[in-house]
Amino acid sequence: MEGMLGQVPSWMEDLAEPASEHSWGLFRDLNLGEDTELSGREKALIGVGVAAAINCPYCIYFHTEEARLSGVTDEELREAVNLAADTKYFSTVLHGNETDLDGFKAETDEIVEYITKQQAPADD
Repeated sequence: MEGMLGQVPSWMEDLAEPASEHSWGLFRDLNLGEDTELSGREKALIGVGVAAAINCPYCIYFHTEEARLSGVTDEELREAVNLAADTKYFSTVLHGNETDLDGFKAETDEIVEYITKQQAPADD
């Protein structure tokens, strides 16, 4: 941990002993690992969006700084936060109105099919 971060952050020291190694491994491999499907830039933007959605000032600060290290612009940060807010907003609408999940999935599948057809190259 110290080799990657230059220190052992105090918040990592607050983890209960049975979870400390496991928690560091998850953090290291998912957030800092290079052998993942997502780039560090993509992971940082996701982190910023999730942090904003859950209203965590610690995570917002960490993932914003992580994103800046990856070259993310202020405009991209704002867009990530707005996308998270959009998702949270519509989730509230769907849950609050008890929208039928099976019907929602069917409509979404129809939308995806329609868009896929629209994007298909035209036959000559």
